[in-house]
Formats: sequence, C-alpha cells, structure tokens
Amino acid sequence: MLLSIIGLVIILGIIVLAHELGHFVTARIFGVKVEEFGLGFPPRLIGFYKNKKDNVKKFIFGPKVKLEEVEDTIYSLNQIPIGGFVKIKGQDGEFSKDEDSFAHKSAWKKAIILVAGVFANFVLCAIILSIGYFIGMPTILEDKNPQYARNVKDNQIQIISINSNSPAETAGLKIGDAILTLDDKKIESVKQIQEYTTNKDGLLMLVQVKRAQDILELEIIPRVLDSSHQKAVMGVGLIETATISYKWYEAIWQGIRNTIYITGAIFMALWSLIKNIILTGQVSADIAGPVGIAVIAGQSIKLGFIYILQFTALLSINLAIINILPFPALDGGRLLFVIIEKIRGKEINKKIENIIHTTGFVILMVLVVLITYRDIARWGGQLVEKII
Repeated sequence: MLLSIIGLVIILGIIVLAHELGHFVTARIFGVKVEEFGLGFPPRLIGFYKNKKDNVKKFIFGPKVKLEEVEDTIYSLNQIPIGGFVKIKGQDGEFSKDEDSFAHKSAWKKAIILVAGVFANFVLCAIILSIGYFIGMPTILEDKNPQYARNVKDNQIQIISINSNSPAETAGLKIGDAILTLDDKKIESVKQIQEYTTNKDGLLMLVQVKRAQDILELEIIPRVLDSSHQKAVMGVGLIETATISYKWYEAIWQGIRNTIYITGAIFMALWSLIKNIILTGQVSADIAGPVGIAVIAGQSIKLGFIYILQFTALLSINLAIINILPFPALDGGRLLFVIIEKIRGKEINKKIENIIHTTGFVILMVLVVLITYRDIARWGGQLVEKII
C-alpha cells in the first residue's frame, strides 16, 4: 500500500509540475514576475531566491518571508507533498499598473500564459507515450502495426469488457486478464475462443488466465445470452494485443498520434457524460475521484513500468482537458473572463470575478468529496486490497 501511495504522489507530482512549468515559462517569457514556484503545497518548508543586488542565493526556512518582500522568484519545497504551484504577480487582478504584473499584460499574452499549463500536459502525454512506444507498449494489433514496428512480442488475447450477470462475471474473470488456454488448449486468436465456446453450452470449461504476474485457473460454464445470437459465450469482449516497439522517429509520431486520438476520445466521453446528466440526472459510474485514481494507480504499479507510463499519460491529458473547461477557478474559466474583457473592451470588476472563481472552487471541492464518497461506497472493504 505504501508503494502505491508513493507512486501516486510521484505521478501526480510530475503531472502537476509539468502543468505549472508551462505557466512559469510563458510568464517569464512575457516579463511577468513569478513570485513563487513551489514543489508540493504550502505551508512552505524551505526555499531559496536570488538576491538581485549581490546575485547571491538566499535560503529561507518556513513561511515567514512574504512574497512582496522578495524581488526575484522564491523556489520552495512545501509540507504537503503533492504536485506543485506557481504564484504569478497580479493573477487575481492586483498591481494592474505594474509592467511585470499579469493584470497589466494584453489579452493575448494573458491567454497564452493561461493555456500554457494545459499545453504542457498535452506535451507531457506525447513524450511519455513516445518513450513507451520506443521501449515497447502493449497495443491492440492492427494490420498496419507490424509494417512500422521494430519489434512485436508477447501476443495475447485480453479481456476488455465483461457483461453483467454473464458466465465470465460469475467465474471471477477480470478486465485485463489475458486468456492463455481453454481446457488446456493453447489460445492463439479471438476466433479460436469463439468457435470453442460455441460448442460448450452448459458444460464446465477450465480457463487459464494471466492476471498481472499471476497465472490463475478458473472454472466457467458458457451459456447462450440474449445478445449472443443463440451461441454459447463467456460474456466477454476480447482483443488481440502485443507489446510493440518502434524506431525512435516512428515512436514520436505514434506518441503524438495517440495523444490526439485519446484527446478526442475523452472529449466524446465528456460530452456523453454531460448529456447523460442533462437527460437522466445521473452521473456515470466510470467517473473516479482521488480514491478511484489511487486504486488505478495501485493496479498500474502492480502491472509494471510500462503500465505506469500509460496511466501517467492518460492522467496528464485528463488534467489538461478538465483545466481547459470554461468553469470558474479553472484555467479555462479564467481564459473565458479574459475573452469577455476583450469583447467588452473594459475590465470586469475583479471583486466579482474573484467571488465567482472562489464559488467555482468550492463547487469543485464538493464534487470531489461526493465522488470520493461514492468511490469508497463502491469498493467498501475491498478498497485497501485494490490499492495494494
């Protein structure tokens, strides 16, 4: 469990720091003062800044030194070891007359600084996937894969879905299991499984699967389901996968291509979620909060390094998409206010804007608490087991 928690903290740290680094770099490029760049969240543990007068690093301990007392950026290590943050001068509308203030900059510069964090997360996803495709990434086999691949190995038939109340669910099969044998017969294709189970209606069948690093043997009785067209089935969705690696230049292209593909898929899922909420008033069970993310992180760590890379890339792109939504307190919400100000030709009352962002943040925290409660209710006593 400790390893999973440490792993999740490191993963979130990398993702959040990439996001904040995007804001940091663009702010510095446009001459906006970054008051503090922190690892973790306050209170501050230790930090340093460069004294401009004598160009000497000054170390500080604790939160006693105030941002306005320091001319240069404070680089800090903070007590809550999750993620990080940047504090940009004038980000809440103050110091609008100072040239090094965010509030003083033109609308297009503000927009770029706000969007830079999201862009950094997309770039991080593409880099991680590119590394994964160079090392060797578990991939769905397609006709075009071997044409560009440097190496194809570890072919297997994996379960990607399990029908409710199906023989597979009753037998204890899990999504991600790789089917090795049926009644001691080696499996080499999805078609072979379909043809074999068709003749096993109501008969006991022994299924050998690989789950993470374990080999399990489960008993299952295939039967005809309403959706199986009068054929006996286990009630699973299957794909053929292999670990595929590419030459470095092709790996980069695969990383970029799949980042775009994943982005589109997440936007489609988000649209379906919003539509479902509007039409039915219900939230999909697939939505996960901090607890759900911890569970998935724990499972990824058990599966191995390449699965950790995949999880990190997916989490990075999810953070990017959530942050660009036009909701108060998020980067997208702040960008919306910049656009409105540009259209109106004058500033919005900063007190009103800050109240709206604060309200949005409170709503987000309430949603996180509700989703976390549902995650705990969903897994109950199995929670610790799933994380570890």
